[in-house]
Amino acid sequence: MEEVPHDCPGADSAQAGRGASCQGCPNQRLCASGAGATPDPAIEEIKEKMKTVKHKILVLSGKGGVGKSTFSAHLAHGLAEDENTQIALLDIDICGPSIPKIMGLEGEQVHQSGSGWSPVVSFHLFEISTPCGFLFLGMIKQFLRDVDWGEVDYLIVDTPPGTSDEHLSVVQYLAAARIDGAVLITTPQEVSLQDVRKEINFCRKVKLPIIGVVENMSGFICPKCKESKLMAGPPTTGGKNCDKGQSFFIDAPDSPATLAYRSIIQRIQEFCDLHQSKEENLINS
Repeated sequence: MEEVPHDCPGADSAQAGRGASCQGCPNQRLCASGAGATPDPAIEEIKEKMKTVKHKILVLSGKGGVGKSTFSAHLAHGLAEDENTQIALLDIDICGPSIPKIMGLEGEQVHQSGSGWSPVVSFHLFEISTPCGFLFLGMIKQFLRDVDWGEVDYLIVDTPPGTSDEHLSVVQYLAAARIDGAVLITTPQEVSLQDVRKEINFCRKVKLPIIGVVENMSGFICPKCKESKLMAGPPTTGGKNCDKGQSFFIDAPDSPATLAYRSIIQRIQEFCDLHQSKEENLINS
């Protein structure tokens, strides 16, 4: 899928579809027509639907294979450890059925578990042909607008790699409903860091707050000598737990990975609480 040009003026700009960077962009004709600047009525509908969702977090990565879906799933698992906290997980990554696999939902079409969980929604939980283009973006809109999310403390959105139309759409649709921010996932390799820099530029352009950057697969703790080792070739993050749809919050509660997740989750919660407090002060001022 084509990515947004680096110097994209934006669909609501007077130069939309007419700038030098627009040449060759698959959306050039649409932007030039002015249709992209027309407010989508679904934005207000989604804003109304999302009134019951306190915090909205996007998980982004400029590069595939860095453990973004694993992080999304275990962020959800970690937040759900508090039985008074309701979590929802939205997977808009069409590239692979990672979330259903990691969450142990393969073969299911509807999922709503017990205490701590609201819906887990993924393209791969539905028997549909692979969508593309406007159909795909329309499905993102439909998920946000038509799913009964209920009273949710945290909605986590697992996105595809890159900075393409899916990211623009979900930011556009959730902007009026207030997104707390994005967590960016990377690995130590320079090629991954370069992609993350592009992701940071994307967040700045769409005014999406960055909660933080998580470096994944940087090392492992040897179970015998207990020393940290660098990885020459990182294996699949999460290992057998993810393959079996299990959480290492339960299977390995004292492991270095679990402790690292808990530290990250605490920082995310603090960021979201501070962001909410600032928003409330602006509304009341």
